[in-house]
Amino acid sequence: MGLGCDSGFGHGLAKYLDELGFTVFAGVLDEQGSGAEELRRTCSKNLSVLQLNITNTQEIKAAYSKVKEKLQNKGLWAVINNAGVLGLPTDGELIPMTEYKRCMAVNFFGAVEVTKVFLPLLRKSKGRLVNISSMAGGVPMQKMAAYGSSKAALIMFSSILRQELSKWGVKVSVIQPGGFKTNISGTSQMWEKLERTVLDNLSPEVQEDYGQDYILSERSFLNLMKTSTDPDISPVLLDVRHAISAQSPFAFYAPGKLSYPWLCFASVSPTGIFDYLSRKIHTYSKKMPRVLSTSNWENEAM
Repeated sequence: MGLGCDSGFGHGLAKYLDELGFTVFAGVLDEQGSGAEELRRTCSKNLSVLQLNITNTQEIKAAYSKVKEKLQNKGLWAVINNAGVLGLPTDGELIPMTEYKRCMAVNFFGAVEVTKVFLPLLRKSKGRLVNISSMAGGVPMQKMAAYGSSKAALIMFSSILRQELSKWGVKVSVIQPGGFKTNISGTSQMWEKLERTVLDNLSPEVQEDYGQDYILSERSFLNLMKTSTDPDISPVLLDVRHAISAQSPFAFYAPGKLSYPWLCFASVSPTGIFDYLSRKIHTYSKKMPRVLSTSNWENEAM
């Protein structure tokens, strides 16, 4: 069973596993949406589309009942938690609490609740739990305080369950993709709405220190995601396939050209060196907060 199959990794994964002959339960946020309709149109009868907003307890329970009914006395072999939101990448001080809570609700609490509800079926089959996190969950990335924190929480949750579920024969894997092109970055209209939310929630003091120009310049990150990410998601699909079908799946996978090197570097390098290189790399925006761009700021702060 896969979650977040409206688009991106989840959508591609549902099609891929269907082609391989798996019986697929594709959870979608909108069962009447274009992504769900495409799955019904292009996939075999072995794929079932389920309405499943993972922040809605009743929808999770309803999906569980449908899956259990269709499986009858069989267990469920794998649960793949993929649904996720990015929010507006900007300085952690500027991200509204609503966005921190939204990222945690979808990226962490949603995955936790789905896992808890479906675990009886996984324990019965001695199956697989696969949680799709992110490189940002293991590498401190500027502008990603809300998203990265939620993905880091998912990694820790998965690591603990990997140990606890081993006695039941259930294997747990975490996928930490690097930069792939999906719909998680959202549209220009969504970013405009998030920018307005940021500006509306800032205190006068913070807005004065950062300046509106700096906040709006973060839009350049959207362009970076569109131009520098890889449209070929097959490395992610292949890693998920290995996680659910190999006799001895890995605990961690890092698909993507830079994911594994960055995860290793973040784990072993001195923080001073890591922070220095991070500052050198994060140069997509030349803008500085308004008060830092004034020549006499340091003297005023003394």
